[in-house]
Amino acid sequence: MRNSKLKYRARDLRTQPTDAERALWRQLRSEQLSGWKFRRQHPILPYIADFACIQAKLVVEVDGGQHADSAYDSTRDEHLRHHGWRVLHFWNNDVLNNPEGVARMIGDALGPVPDPPPPLAVEGD
Repeated sequence: MRNSKLKYRARDLRTQPTDAERALWRQLRSEQLSGWKFRRQHPILPYIADFACIQAKLVVEVDGGQHADSAYDSTRDEHLRHHGWRVLHFWNNDVLNNPEGVARMIGDALGPVPDPPPPLAVEGD
C-alpha cells in the first residue's frame, strides 16, 4: 500500500473506532498516561498501529476474536520488532472490562517519562 493510501486509511480508521479502541483512547489521549504521548491509528509502514507512542517506540494493539492466531498479526509484530518497536496486545473485553488494569500494564511497559533534554546554550552566555 502506498504511503498516501495508508495515510487515508489511517484517517478513515480514526473516524470509526471500535468500542474498545474508543475506551482505550480515553485512557491514552492528551498525555494522561504518565505524560506519554500516543497517536491512534498511526501508520508505521507498511502497517497501521492501533496506538503508538513514538518516543517510547511502543505499539498497543486492541484485538477482537478475529485476531486469535492471526498470521498477519504475527508478521506485522515481527516487522515492528525488527524495526525496534515493542508491541503489546490486549483483547477487546479486557479493555472494556478492566480499563484501569490495561492502562496500568501499558504504564508499566513505558516506565517514567524521560527528562526533557537540557536547553541549548545560547552564544554569549
